[in-house]
Formats: sequence, structure tokens, C-alpha cells
Amino acid sequence: MSGEAQRLRLDTLDQLSGQGRGWIGPALDPRALRVGVVHLGIGAFHRAHQAIFTELAGAATGRDDWGITGVTQRSASVRDQLMPQDGLYSVLERGPGAAPLRVVGSVREVVSGAADPAVVVDRIADPAVRVITLTVTEKGYRRDAAGRLDRSDPQIAADLAGRPPRTVVGQLVRALQRRRAGSARPVTVLSCDNLVSNGEVLQGLVHDFLDALPSAEAGGLADWIATSVRFPTCMVDRIVPATTAEDRADALALLGLADEGVVVAEPFRQWVIEDDFAADRPAWERAGAVLTKDVAAWEAVKLRMLNATHSLLAYLGALRGHDTIAAAVSDDQLAAVAEALMVEDVTPTLRVPDGLDLDDYRRQVLKRFANPALRHRTTQVAMDGSQKLPVRLLGTVRDRLAVGVVPQYAALAVAAWMAYVAEGREARGRELPLDDPLADRLRAAATAGVGDPRRLVDSLLRVEEIFGADLPEHDGFRAALIDHVRRLAAG
Repeated sequence: MSGEAQRLRLDTLDQLSGQGRGWIGPALDPRALRVGVVHLGIGAFHRAHQAIFTELAGAATGRDDWGITGVTQRSASVRDQLMPQDGLYSVLERGPGAAPLRVVGSVREVVSGAADPAVVVDRIADPAVRVITLTVTEKGYRRDAAGRLDRSDPQIAADLAGRPPRTVVGQLVRALQRRRAGSARPVTVLSCDNLVSNGEVLQGLVHDFLDALPSAEAGGLADWIATSVRFPTCMVDRIVPATTAEDRADALALLGLADEGVVVAEPFRQWVIEDDFAADRPAWERAGAVLTKDVAAWEAVKLRMLNATHSLLAYLGALRGHDTIAAAVSDDQLAAVAEALMVEDVTPTLRVPDGLDLDDYRRQVLKRFANPALRHRTTQVAMDGSQKLPVRLLGTVRDRLAVGVVPQYAALAVAAWMAYVAEGREARGRELPLDDPLADRLRAAATAGVGDPRRLVDSLLRVEEIFGADLPEHDGFRAALIDHVRRLAAG
């Protein structure tokens, strides 16, 4: 990227207005936007998904009170990218049907949750904020093996002890506490992460935190939350790969300005939201979202068909030396396995939502994965497997085992994860990174089973946070895993 290029900002964008350079400017004047949403976990996905829906909803209704304050949870890199750009960034779609480069202006502020935890509490407690959204990934919820708040987690323990909160659940509870003591205005907390019944999960974690506080400190907060806070469930879908230097160069060529915050996405985007809000909300349906009373069926289809197949292709593809998901799905053997997972194992477990053609959905999934313009790396999708397997694959496994069927393709996906953890290298000898919150435990478990598929399977099945107490005891599932691991090791 040229060191001489001007940076994307409000003033430099104004200079380009009307020049017809093949890009779309913000749908609303960012200068006029007032913050009504706080988003926890402002990574690339939020900027390519909810932030666009929110801006388009505001434009459709003429509302200027749905600007977004984004909160980074760990690294301050997004703050450092966007704040010198007045919150502006561009979205670069890749693939057939891609729209022109879009500059988004709905993010009006980015704060660091690690550096400024008190500011996060202040923003959520602000009475002008009516919606709090989250994309903090599965591990950001800090759950234990039973799915409850992990009170043994040192960061959770520190938040419970009263430090300025740095965990998501701690931030929410302390901010709701402040809100109740101040304006007491109702607010909606909307999880957008890939968790089954994500709203119900988050509500439960909030109450777990409250239950761990001294009763005098918690006061009547739980009762106030019950009447003034809603935790709807939602399902989100858009493939958003990591941004590369080439992407930044392409954005510069299209826009004529350097954008350090550009995000890349496929043309497709989907958002299904439970219509259960405590107060006002953006008219997201005017931007293409589906508002419904029944998210569960949509959620199961997406998690079990799209996300599970994504993980299968990531692990099998990485082991075969495929760098991207598109390369993996272009491998005829892997494409056949991916389709078989959806047809034979997943489909019998689903309750299909009204209006959804499941066969068409399956074909669309494979078509989206085959988009070579996205360059979605297999090792990126392979991250955090210990958190993803239970919500993407193991529900299907349990449902099929319950009716007496061992789901062979779901078992293959789990076995591929085991081989990925154990081998650490792909077919050409390149290292496979193990980026996982349980990495140390997984490496230790895999080491105990090196060279012996049976011992490897047994050792990894004993990681209860992933497999619970039931799956290690199922002889048919265990046998399928051992057979698949043996075949994968043999090439």
C-alpha cells in the first residue's frame, strides 16, 4: 500500500463525493448519528454484518439515533484502525454478484474493553442505548463443562471480586447494575454468536454471575432484569475471511483512499432475530433481516448444515494441504463427504423452517464455500475447535445415536479434528496451528495417544468440556472415531 495515499476519513471522503468511482458511500451522514447501540466484540464479522443492517435500517426509516459504539475485547487493533478514520471503513464483497465497495459510517466510536473497562460500563448504562449486541465468539462466554459460567476462570473471579470488568458477562452485569441505579430504562441484549439458543445461554450466564455476588450487592438487580431486559435469540450468517494486504490494496484502488479497517465478505448475508425486545430497536427487517417468534429451526439448520460442514472441510482440507475452504470443496472426495454429512447425518435431525427449501439450502452452502474469491483459510476456520464442535457437530451426533444410528460423516469430522490436533502437520509437512483455549490440554491428551488411534481417541474423548460424560461411553461412536482416525493416519 502506498505510503503517500490519504487515509479514509470524513473530510477525505467528502472530497471524493460525486466522483463516480464505483463505490457506495454511507447510507446516513455519520456526523448526524447518535449512538443507540453498544456492540461487544467489534471484529470483522460485526462490521460486515450487523453494522450494515443497522445503517441500512436507519436509512430506510430516516432514523439518526442508531449509531454504534463498538467495544474491543482483547486487542485494541480495531480501535486503532477505525478511530483515526472517524469510525469509517469499507466492505469489499468477493464473488459472483458482488456489490460495489461500500463505505460504512454506522460505527461512531470504538473503545477498548481491556484498556477502558469503566468506559464500557458507562456506555452500556447510557439511557440513550436501547440495544446491546455481541459477537465475542464461543469462548468469550467463559462457560464450564456444564455450560454454566466458569467461576474458576481467573478473569471471571476478578470481575466478581469487584475490579472494573473485563469479561463480557462482567461488563454486562456491572453495566446493568449501573443502569438500574440511574435511568432504569429497559434494554435488549442480543447475542449474535454461534451458540444454540444464544439468547437463553447469555441470560443464564448473567444470572450465574448475579448468583455469585453477595445478596446485598446484587440487591434487586435480578428482579429488575426480569422486567426490563430481554435476551432474544438470533442466527447470523455471512462468510467473512481475514483481511489481507491484497484486500487493502484493492480497497485503495477502488476508493482512492487508504483504509486500514477494510473487511472482506461474500455477497450473501442473513440475519434471523427473535422478535422480543424490551424497548425500541432498529427496523432491521427493512434491511432484509427476518423477525420471527421461532429462531430455533433456522438456527439448527445453519449450525448443523453450514457451520458443521465448514468445520469438516477445514480439518479434512487442512490435513490434505488445502489452504482455503474453496480449495477443499474443489476436492471431489471432500465435496462428496461434505454433501453426505448434510444429507445422511444432519437432515434427519432438522425441523425445517417454513419457506426454506432444504435441498436448495444445501446446494447454496456448497456453492458459497466454493467461492475462490474469498480465500477463507482452512486454519482460520479450524480455530477454537473445542468450542465449536459441541455446537456444530455433537448435537447431530447425539440425535442420531438416540435413534440407534452412528452418524459416520459427523464422526469423520470429529476424527479429522482429532487428527489435526494430534498430527500438527499437513500432508506436505507444513505446521498446522492449534489456536484453541484448551490448546495445552489438547496437546497433552494427543501426546498420550501418539501413534495409536485407539489411545488417541480415548484420550481426547476424555476432555469432558467437549464430549461430556455420555459420548465416551458410546461404543459405536467410539469405534467409528477409531476407524476414521486410523484411515486418516494411513492417508
